[in-house]
Amino acid sequence: MTPTAALDHHHGISDIAHVVEGHGGLPKVRITTPVAAGEIYLHGAQVNSWVPAGHAEVLFVSAASRWETGRAIRGGIPICFPWFGNKAGDPQAPAHGFVRNTPWMLESIAETDAGVAVSMATLSDEQTRARWPFDFRLVLRATFGETLRIELVATNTGTTALTLEEALHTYFAIGDVSAVRVSGLDGVRYLDKVDGGREHLQDGDIAITAETDRVYLDTTGAIEIHDPAMRRRIHIAKSQSRATVVWNPWIEKARALADLRDDDWTRMVCVETCNVQPAAIELPPAQQHAMALRVSVSRV
Repeated sequence: MTPTAALDHHHGISDIAHVVEGHGGLPKVRITTPVAAGEIYLHGAQVNSWVPAGHAEVLFVSAASRWETGRAIRGGIPICFPWFGNKAGDPQAPAHGFVRNTPWMLESIAETDAGVAVSMATLSDEQTRARWPFDFRLVLRATFGETLRIELVATNTGTTALTLEEALHTYFAIGDVSAVRVSGLDGVRYLDKVDGGREHLQDGDIAITAETDRVYLDTTGAIEIHDPAMRRRIHIAKSQSRATVVWNPWIEKARALADLRDDDWTRMVCVETCNVQPAAIELPPAQQHAMALRVSVSRV
């Protein structure tokens, strides 16, 4: 019995959830129920698909993505931890941390009132401590139902306090980026990474008209993506998150990324639930922090 088959034998639920080989032979959990279908890879504990009944795919994954151990999957919901972006003082460190590039442990698959819940975990070890000298346990719980629910729970298992950044770097599939509007951030201050990190104030809805890379500060409310081309709204709610990142690479950056097709920028926008930069989390020993995301879809 292969390792993937053994995991399926132990955790699979007949006709509902199975552990199978995905792209590049990487194992994933595939969920199929009357209310939703989805998939989550053990590589990075990354949710790559959620299709609620009656709707098209909600998450974007590039056809040019690399499906290899040690490389991040381009699309879906990568987990950024314990730093966001490039690591200060360590130019050789992987961008957005190390947990999105490594295999996680599958802990459980269970049917719940909210849908099929999949739990995965990863721990500190010698390799992680070489980059970030702290002990931790990180758990990702994804529930696939009429609503997609994601919870990321970080526990400080060491004896010293630590400071972490975290993000659910969600790529949403859209019909036409030029027509999309993102609401819910009017009047919010943001740091514009395209403008050298300068602070600005959002005026009205967000329209994607150029490369966009913004960290919105002190954000706790719900956000909506209005997508007239696909005749739907994507509703994003969160808890224990005080920052939101909005990102689209636009033309030149998309061309520069080997794992993104040249025109992929027209079909995706990232709205990221996170605690980064001024909202980084300070975690004392034996304490934990749980950040959560809920996504739902409605027709318009």
